[in-house]
Amino acid sequence: MYELLANLTLVTHLIFILFVIFGGMFFFIFSKIIYIHIPSLLWGIYIEFTNSVCPLTYLENWFLYKGELSTYSNDFINNYLFPIIYPEDLTAEIQIYIGISLILINILIYGLILKNLKNEKNFSDHNF
Repeated sequence: MYELLANLTLVTHLIFILFVIFGGMFFFIFSKIIYIHIPSLLWGIYIEFTNSVCPLTYLENWFLYKGELSTYSNDFINNYLFPIIYPEDLTAEIQIYIGISLILINILIYGLILKNLKNEKNFSDHNF
């Protein structure tokens, strides 16, 4: 049971990471997502710049500990998801680059959002 909970937490962690990176794009589907994405993005940037550990990591480890497991036994999780979330050679310097990348990616995404909003406003101003 605990391994299943650890696996679910790991998958949730991956989904959250992807949301932090690309969640701004959901604005084009649901504009209010910005109220969830911006705090999530700021959290992700904070974690990277401060070399901190996400609470989901502690939760995963707690489930593994409670299940008396030292690691995940599922090959897919171990081989594919774990290295994405916890790269082997992750250093504080690399985390700074990841934080900068988060900022740059999201500047591009939010730039597209602002451009789209500006174009919509210009179109509505010239309503025929």
